[in-house]
Amino acid sequence: MSLPSVVIPFVKASACGNDFLLIDSLSVEGALAPANMAALTRRLCDRHQGVGADGVEWMYSHAAADVEIRLINADGSPAEISGNGTRCVAAYICAERRKEKLTIQTGAGLKTCVLMGRSESEYEFEVEMGEAAVGAELAVKLGASEVRGIPVSMGSPHCVVFVPKFSENWRDEAAKLQRNSEFKWGVNVELVVIDGKHDVEARFFERGVGETQSSGTGSCASAVAAMAMGKAESPVRVHAPGGTQTVRQEKNLVFLRGTARLVCRGEFFLS
Repeated sequence: MSLPSVVIPFVKASACGNDFLLIDSLSVEGALAPANMAALTRRLCDRHQGVGADGVEWMYSHAAADVEIRLINADGSPAEISGNGTRCVAAYICAERRKEKLTIQTGAGLKTCVLMGRSESEYEFEVEMGEAAVGAELAVKLGASEVRGIPVSMGSPHCVVFVPKFSENWRDEAAKLQRNSEFKWGVNVELVVIDGKHDVEARFFERGVGETQSSGTGSCASAVAAMAMGKAESPVRVHAPGGTQTVRQEKNLVFLRGTARLVCRGEFFLS
């Protein structure tokens, strides 16, 4: 029995339960046209027929950065950036090249990652996420009801909704909000409960994926919105089912701190 002629090597990594496949673009050069990248990503991310992940970070060489990454979500749609995905790539580059400070070119600009600590295959990084753009509160009609949310851009679009507690059907509510015509390019939805001046609890419903255990840009958006509304103060610990990340503001810049773990290395057979 012979193996398929095309084999795609990958590394799987997870940041607070938000998992990604990291693939060197050279491994698919000549095997796939760029137009087929979305379809391949869907196959790779399928949790029953593929490897399983929330998205693929395709890695490219870059003249002015340690690496350039292009994120494609599990459904094949492109995204500007994932804070968690960027941290996963940083962990991989750190392990491969033993660099403790590195730059990553993303669809939302150049990001600087600084290693804060390491324990075996788990790496803790603080990433300079750039400036956040916080908009005025929106009142969005969802059928007979109305949802009020804070639009935040972290290079990717977010809508932060503060709630007293998470309802049993919060996923359905988030999906309806995400599909609303108010958001022409789609939106990542965060439901946030305030737990104190420096703590919030969040649930994430992301474009192209749905519910995720965590979100880096979503954690930033949640914290920044809470600070802008006077509900929290920097630094803010954002607690989610996948773990806790810390967001701080320094002047106009937002910094995200959290862990990323290298899970495994493998090969995907393209048949």
